[in-house]
Amino acid sequence: MILDGKKIKNQILDELKDEVNNLTIKPKLVVIQVGNNEASNVYIKQKNNMCNYIGYNFEHFKLDEDTNIDNLLELIYKLNNDDSVNGILVQLPLPKHIDSNKIINAISPVKDVDGLTDTNIGMLCHKKDSLYSCTPYGVMELLDRYDIDVSEKNVVIVGRSDLVGKPMSMMMLNKDATVTICHSKTNNLTEFTKKADILIVAIGKPNFITTDMIREDAIVIDVGISRTELGLCGDVDFDSVKDKVKYITPVPGGVGPMTVAMLGKNILKAYKLQNK
Repeated sequence: MILDGKKIKNQILDELKDEVNNLTIKPKLVVIQVGNNEASNVYIKQKNNMCNYIGYNFEHFKLDEDTNIDNLLELIYKLNNDDSVNGILVQLPLPKHIDSNKIINAISPVKDVDGLTDTNIGMLCHKKDSLYSCTPYGVMELLDRYDIDVSEKNVVIVGRSDLVGKPMSMMMLNKDATVTICHSKTNNLTEFTKKADILIVAIGKPNFITTDMIREDAIVIDVGISRTELGLCGDVDFDSVKDKVKYITPVPGGVGPMTVAMLGKNILKAYKLQNK
């Protein structure tokens, strides 16, 4: 069965739109971009469209590639202190001369709608309510909307990034899953992936996971997305795997739309946190 992220995303955006219609003052998202990365331009357009649909206010600061870190920090501090701004998002990747970790942690935790500050990640680790990293949050929401209970399941995550793998493991642990994280230094990867009730892959290697690496009736969540000569594809060889597994996310149309939807949820959550 296909886990349709696009369908669930539309449901979530409609729910948010209904709630925002009842607000006198609309939540506001500010996106900061440094440089002119083509992929970033596409993602920011998606975020703008999402905000327009729900009824959020949206502002985009596009800074020159050679912007220095002090100017970027000054802008973030200004937005932190602007009560009309509820969410601040710095579009990644940043140019190499800028310390991404320092920039992310300059954002006020209650305005960190990407859920990437050390404060919000720490709160997640301690099972406290916070603003969550949008992609793993989207995975959890997608599973929940399809009534897939992760409790007592053997969950294997391939990839240990700060953006997906690490927060994903914490979210699964917080829901009583048994979690294994694999990565580039893992020996005999297939031994681990074949034991997974739920396999989550986020490594950015097209069609890396093949049918011989997956157990019968597993649930496969493909977070990766790569552009190839044949078009967009994920980390999982979808065509060879789809008939073997119980559930699978397509690429595109699976986790990607959910990431945008959960950003929408985080913006409203941040608004509520700031307005008690």
